[in-house]
Amino acid sequence: MKLLLVEDDAETAAYLKRALTEAGHAVDHAASGRDGLLLAAGETYDVMVLDRMLPQVDGLAILRTIRASGVKTPVLLLTALGGIDDRVEGLEAGSDDYLVKPFAFAELLARVNALARRPPTQDIQTTLRVADLEMNLLRRTVTRGGRRIELQPREFQLLEYLMGNAGRVVTRTMLLEAVWDFHFDPKTNIVETHISRLRAKLDRGHARELIHTLRGAGYCLREPD
Repeated sequence: MKLLLVEDDAETAAYLKRALTEAGHAVDHAASGRDGLLLAAGETYDVMVLDRMLPQVDGLAILRTIRASGVKTPVLLLTALGGIDDRVEGLEAGSDDYLVKPFAFAELLARVNALARRPPTQDIQTTLRVADLEMNLLRRTVTRGGRRIELQPREFQLLEYLMGNAGRVVTRTMLLEAVWDFHFDPKTNIVETHISRLRAKLDRGHARELIHTLRGAGYCLREPD
């Protein structure tokens, strides 16, 4: 594994670099926050071991900066500040784990190895698009052709499920379970009614519909033919 160690205490840094190297890892060391930030932003590492109290740029500032720029390297934050508020602050700044000084090297090594085993972070999808229909999952807004479409919460949930399965047929049973959390047939036309209302809102002012009914199968949201 390729590790970045950012630690300004020379004795601690030398000890950790030697021990991590003996454990089979390649280690780059930065003795200041500025140098650590430059390496973290410019190189690719499997795990970063970051001291919190650093000259020039402190550890939390490094964390916030690299996370804001999209760097997803797992970070183990080292600190002498062991209070709950301090740990929360470190985690909220972007660290993946937190180790309070003094610590045993065996524990640090175990935590580094555990971080390296984590699956890569997946980008969280915040926008769904089908043709000229767009749904912003963070703002909870829907537009088609740039025109804002006002939806009720259940209609939004229904459309989100349809857009998340765009191009695929979804059955009435699938919609009852995913949107209404019904694991039985309520013997009503609740799905059909909501689909009809949603279709009317989406297609208003447009010549081609997006939600298609497949008789005996279900519904499919796809680009117009």
